[in-house]
Order: sequence, then structure tokens, then C-alpha cells
Amino acid sequence: MLRVAVVGASGYTGVELLRLLRGHSGADVVCVTSRLHEGLPIAEVFPSLSGHYQLLCEPLDVEAIAARCDVVFTALPHKTAMSVVPGFLNSCCKVIDLSADYRLKDRAVYEQWYQTHTSPELLDRAVYGLPEICRDQIAGADLVANPGCYPTSIALGLAPLLHNRLVHLSSLIIDSKSGMTGAGRGAKLGSLYSEVNEGFRAYGVASHRHIPEIEQTLTSIAGETVKVSFTPHLLPVNRGILSTIYADLKQDFSTHDLLEFYRVFYRGEPFVRILKEGDMPNVANVRGSNYCDIGLVSDERTGRVVVVSVIDNLCKGAAGQAVQNMNLMNGLRESQGLDLVAAFP
Repeated sequence: MLRVAVVGASGYTGVELLRLLRGHSGADVVCVTSRLHEGLPIAEVFPSLSGHYQLLCEPLDVEAIAARCDVVFTALPHKTAMSVVPGFLNSCCKVIDLSADYRLKDRAVYEQWYQTHTSPELLDRAVYGLPEICRDQIAGADLVANPGCYPTSIALGLAPLLHNRLVHLSSLIIDSKSGMTGAGRGAKLGSLYSEVNEGFRAYGVASHRHIPEIEQTLTSIAGETVKVSFTPHLLPVNRGILSTIYADLKQDFSTHDLLEFYRVFYRGEPFVRILKEGDMPNVANVRGSNYCDIGLVSDERTGRVVVVSVIDNLCKGAAGQAVQNMNLMNGLRESQGLDLVAAFP
């Protein structure tokens, strides 16, 4: 039985980790931390956990936590994570970091988009945690950088096209929409119900921090430099990401032909579902699950393909993928603890 700590348990990602781990037969959560709620029962912070956890929120003491844990999930903000991850690794814990601190391999790129990096020596050691693309590397890792939610939906939506060199790389345009939980649990003016309800807006246009991660991942898949136009939008829903991706095809392919490329590429993948011709994904059909649903259309009039990819931003986009990575790192069944039917409606 793996002894697990959730460091930073009072955010949306933290409570989602606890929800998933409660049903995991190979993991036992022995520690949760929260600076804001130190000393309070985690079930008091999140009443949804009542009857499932009796743990108190602890202070973040790396040595004390590492002494009784095998695996640590760091669900902390950027910069805060990099201050504690080295200590957990030095104590022989395996770490799945859900911040952006170890996703980007180039220190200069990270510092351009975020802040000064205090443990750059770990950037090469960290494995990017997208199982469908990096499964073998994840299995041998002790530090996994869990991908961002937007990059997950986009990389899974584009991977078969890039792998098979079916599209012109200079033509990639990505239009993504995220539910409100993607903005975190902290109180912000832009996250207030009255500010978001019945609204729909773009933000971070040509400047969102996920752009370098998206481009790094797609470049790795394509084997050559990829740059994208990426525009995120805020949806007035709690959960879900829907990414619509446009690309110019190198030659004529029917929708049927392109779907076959996707089915072959994702054959055997437990969490990627390719929809049948004529169907398009809906965020409602993946809510609370670790699935990514993908549909597409070949627009023969324009010579483009339009791909639609949906995930739950808190599950496949964060906590669910982190549990998937924990399973791979520890030789467990990849879908253990994640055999969940989506909550519909």
C-alpha cells in the first residue's frame, strides 16, 4: 500500500485528488497540508469528504511528511512548489508536481513566462506526465511534471495528426474554453458569480502561460518546431475544457480516414475515446472522469481539419492524470482508482 501525502489540499485540485484517492485500493492518504486551514479536519474544509477522511490539515514540514510517505502530490502554486520538491526527492519520495515549475525544459523560457527558477537542476530529471505520449519515461521517473489542463486537451487532440505528419504545422489555430474551476479556489473579482454568469469572454490572448508548454509538447510529438495561435476563453460552468483545433491538411483526407488514424494511434488507451463520424464531444460527458473525448471533421471545402477535444479540467486536466501518473510510477494498473463513469447530467 502506497503511503500518500497531498500537499496543498485545500484547493480544487487538492480535494479532487482526495476524492479519487479515497477509491484507490493501492493508496492510503496519510497526510494533507493546508496553510490556510492548519489544524482543521479536512472534512470540515470540504464537507463532501465527511465520513471518508479523519485527517487534520498539517503545516508543510518537508522532513516530517517525507518520513512517513512514499508518494507526494504537490498541489501548490507556481514557485511555492519548487521550494519543497527538492527536499521530498532528497528524502527518496516520488513526487507528482501539479504546478508549472517542472513542465518546461528550458530554464530561460520558464523564467520568461513565470519567475526565477530556484531548482533548475531538476528540469532535466522531471518527466512530462502525459501518459499517452510519455508512458515509458513516466514509469521510471521519481519526479513527474503533471501537464496543464489546456495543454492536455490540445496535445491529445493533435497528436495523431502531428505523429503522422498530416497537417501543415504553421497553420495550427486553437480555440479553448475552460470552466471556472480552472481559475483556482481563491477569491478573485473575475471569478465572482455575478461577473461570470451569463458571460463568455476570451482572456490571455496571445499571452497565456500555457503557450510555451503547448508548443514544447507539440514540438516533441512532431519532431520539429511548432508554434500555435492559442486563445483561451472562460465558460460559466464549473468543470470542463473544450478545445477546438484547426489545421490545414497536407492532402485530401475524408473524415472517415482521419478518424481511422486516431483510432490506430489511441488503440488500447484506457482514457481516450474517439467518437464516431458525425458526433462531437460535450464536456458534460466527461465531467468527474479521467476521459478525453475527441471528434473531428474534415472540411473538404477549405482543406482543413477541425478537431474537438474535451476533458474535465480537474480530472484528466489535473488530479486524475496525476493519479494515472502515480500508478505508472509505481507499477500499478494504470486505471486503478480511475474507473469512473462520468457524472451526467
